[in-house]
Amino acid sequence: MLDKRIALHTAFVLLLPVIVAGFGWSAWTALLLVLLAIVWRWAIVLQDFLRPSSAPEIVLETISASHFVEKVRWCMDRLGLDYEEVPWCGTLGAFYLGRTVPRLHFRTGIVRSQIGNSPEILRYLWGAYGTSHGNAAAFLQPTAERLEFERRVDRCGVSLQVWIYYHLLGCPDLCKEAWGVHSEAIPRWQRRLVGTLFPVQAFMIRKAFRVSEANYRKSCERIEALLAETEALLADGRRSILGGETINYTDLAFAAIQGAWLQPAEYGGGAGIRIERDRAPAGMQQDIERWVEDYPGVTRFIEGLYASERNED
Repeated sequence: MLDKRIALHTAFVLLLPVIVAGFGWSAWTALLLVLLAIVWRWAIVLQDFLRPSSAPEIVLETISASHFVEKVRWCMDRLGLDYEEVPWCGTLGAFYLGRTVPRLHFRTGIVRSQIGNSPEILRYLWGAYGTSHGNAAAFLQPTAERLEFERRVDRCGVSLQVWIYYHLLGCPDLCKEAWGVHSEAIPRWQRRLVGTLFPVQAFMIRKAFRVSEANYRKSCERIEALLAETEALLADGRRSILGGETINYTDLAFAAIQGAWLQPAEYGGGAGIRIERDRAPAGMQQDIERWVEDYPGVTRFIEGLYASERNED
């Protein structure tokens, strides 16, 4: 499989300095190994041109508890696409390979391409399937109003990442569970590595997301600003946040992103990982309970949309 070959090659490249130093090899030997790595990578690419691939046409690269992944996953499920989900454990892909998720890999014949970031993936889905899937893809159609609202929802999603890590990094077992260390769908080596390197990853996350008391409070303010605005919009009983009786991708995006704190029973559509509210840290529970009480319209909207669209029964 292509991903396994690339993963093995990447591991070799990352370990190359350690191997050279450990054996005390010369600079010429090191150069030879670098050339070997280049030829090896070229051979992987060439192999896929010379023989037909049995790999799936669409692969969604994910991490288990990501709300941005859930946004894309939900839209792909609603569109009725046949795809394979390949989960990573925690932040391994982001911090050690420079690969953020969600990431969509797609194949046309022997040509492989990939797209990262949820907005770009949704634009690709609309362009690729808007015509062939007809009305089934109409919910993906972007407008200026929808694009602006999606941008704000995604910014709130970043604030929610700060909120989540502020609460969970102090609870290593719960955080590692959310990252998928108990998921059989994730390779065992990844799960073991995440367990071993958790202190390093926690440190990197605190730095990358500027996780602090002050930033947590600012993040809560940003989250609550969008919740309050959406609560007001939903007060007239509309079915879609931006108006109208037809659900569109911004409704799914909002529910998926805010589902990170509400954790509806159907969150993830059977593929994600949920942390039940009563198992969350006390401070996290207090925030959730306050938001449920202060924004009942938003809560009903998210839970109702999940119950109607993501219920496997």
